[in-house]
Formats: sequence, C-alpha cells, structure tokens
Amino acid sequence: MSSDGGADRGLLSPVWAGTEVAAVTADDAWLRAMLEAEVCLARAQARLGVVPERAAAAIAEAAGALRGEDRYDAAGLARRARDAGNPVVPLVEDLRAAAGEAGSWVHHGATSQDILDTAAMLVAARARETILHDLDRVLAALARLAGEHRDTPMAGRTLGQQAVPTTFGLKAAGWLAGCRDARDRLAAVRLPVQLGGAAGTMAGYGERALDLLPLFAAETGLAEPVLPWHALRTPVTDLACALAAVTGALGKLATDVILLAQSEVGEVAEPAAPGRGGSSAMAHKRNPVLATMIRSAALQAPALAQILLASRVAEHERPAGSWHAEWQPLRECLRLAGGAAETAAELAEGLEVFPERMRHNLDHLLAVLAEHGEDPGIGAAPALVDRALQHHQGKAP
Repeated sequence: MSSDGGADRGLLSPVWAGTEVAAVTADDAWLRAMLEAEVCLARAQARLGVVPERAAAAIAEAAGALRGEDRYDAAGLARRARDAGNPVVPLVEDLRAAAGEAGSWVHHGATSQDILDTAAMLVAARARETILHDLDRVLAALARLAGEHRDTPMAGRTLGQQAVPTTFGLKAAGWLAGCRDARDRLAAVRLPVQLGGAAGTMAGYGERALDLLPLFAAETGLAEPVLPWHALRTPVTDLACALAAVTGALGKLATDVILLAQSEVGEVAEPAAPGRGGSSAMAHKRNPVLATMIRSAALQAPALAQILLASRVAEHERPAGSWHAEWQPLRECLRLAGGAAETAAELAEGLEVFPERMRHNLDHLLAVLAEHGEDPGIGAAPALVDRALQHHQGKAP
C-alpha cells in the first residue's frame, strides 16, 4: 500500500487516467481550491474593511504554506473529515493554526458549505477549461473530415442494416453538430461562488453582506449568485446535465467508429500506435480501444448525473446527505467528460478512413436496391455537409 493510502489514480477508469483533467480534479486540487476559497474570502472582506488587511495577508501566507508543504497529510485530513462529515472543518482548524494571530479571522462569517461549494466551482472551472480545449480539437478534426469526405459515398445504416446511400462527410458532420451543441452547452453553464453563512442569511457580514458577494466573486473569478444556493442546486445540476451531454455526444462518435471498424465492415480504423489495441489472448486483433474508453464514459456519466439531479430536492436551508452525495459523482462526471474529450481528440485527429471499403460495401447495397427498382442516390448529403460546416463556422444558417 502506498503512503498516500492508495489514492484513486484511475486504475479502473482508464478513460481519464493520466489525462489533464485527472490532475485538476485530484484530491490535491480540491484541497488547493478550498484553501483558495478561504483566501479569496478573507481578501474580499479586507476590501470591505470587515477583516483587517494584515490578517488577510497572513491567511494567504498560511494557506500558501499549507499548499506548498509536501508533508501535508491529505489522507489524514480525509479521515478527520469523518468527525464533521466534510473536509472543510479540519482544514479550517489547520489553517487557523497556521495563521497564528490572524487565525481568528479565518472562515469569518462563513460555513463549511460556502467553502466546499466554492471550491467545487473552482475545480469545475479548471476542468471545464481543459474539456473545452479538447472539444475544440475534436470539432476541428471533425470539420476537416466532413469537408474532405463531403462527397465520399457510403452505405447509410438504420436499425443496424444497410438502408440507402449517404456520404461519410455527412456522418462526420452529424458528429460535428452533436459535439458542437454539447460544447456550447458546457461553456454556457454559470459557475458561481457560494456565500450564505450558517443558514443562508449572510448574518455574519452585517450591513455589508450584499457588498461582499461581488467582491468574493471577483477574487475567485467565478460568477456572482443571486442568492446563496446551499439548497438551490441549479449550478450543480446544470453542470451535471452539460457534462452528460458532452460524454453522450462523444459517445455517439465512439459508437459509430466501433461499428464502422468491425472486421466485416472495415470502413474506418483508429489511429495506430505501438501496443494499442492489442488483445491478451488474440495477437491478430486491433481493438478500437479509444472508442471503447469514450463509450464507457458515455454510459457512466448519465447515471452519475442522475445522483446530482436528485439534489434539487434538498430540504430547508441545508441538506443532510444529498449535498454530501454530490461530491464524488461531480468529480467523476468532470473526469469522465474530460477523459472522453481528450481521448476523442486523439481519435478524431488520427481516424483512418477507407473510401474503397465504403464503396465495396455500398456496391452490395446498390445491387439490392436495383433489384427493387430503386436508385435514391445520396440526396442532399453534400449540401447538408456544407450547412453543418457553415453553422460550425458561425455563419448562416
């Protein structure tokens, strides 16, 4: 057993193991975000004169020391969190001790949920940045595929059977449109700070309470909420839905690639890499492992998002259990979406397309259609590709 208590590094979730999103959602990242929330709160209060400026500076220095201390016991902090039900309480104890005389100003007027929710939004904002970056890579690659194969004919398939002709460009354009919609939805989610105090009244800040909200938001770089959202979980549920939409759009791409790469179809192949796609039992196989990992994320995320959606029924001013149930599913949704996006970027950028194989399979379909006196052609497929590319480029329609 490692000294970190066997920290989760993605052994059973290879879709995000070793990716950028894994780093920005790790325990250390959450710990840094909670300390950052405390520092930003103290700085915002100092700007209002609620906390002495020297105290705010001392709190920032103490938090920096904790963040930079290699021996800081995150595993021990997690165990101590069992006494309070959340990690903020023991963290505040440590920060107060580290801040010395300024310790009495640590966490002034706040409650644990203020800090943990704000930290969650900070982590989400950083994870979203990496996800959007990789989604932009996916979109660029899919737009290129759609344009290059605008007129490449292939068999369209409905209910798993060959149907009528289409083009590979239109299939790629469909992937593009779905991923673009999901990307825009994720980018539009508001990620606000949380600040309500003991029961959401901000009583600890007196007459300056409402003045503090925009300052706290500015210090963190997050949005300013209309109200404290301790039991109004819209930010979390909106984020959950957007992350599930991202994995779903990428899962559509992955599922199609898996089917098109089947031995009997052979119309596309994943980008080749040494050791990738091998089987422990069948040396001849080249498994579509990138698409498989993406699809695994797409199948998991909706179930995890459902846990987050259930938090909308939070009771009174502070939910017991439903808030606590959000933390791990939220992190896993971020990880799955981020891992799927990074993996999909590699898949889309290196996807091998075999027009000759598409033509071979299509010839069989055309022969069947001819027997029935049908010749539908590819219809408006090329024009639809143009339409999708125009939309992607921000042009009409």
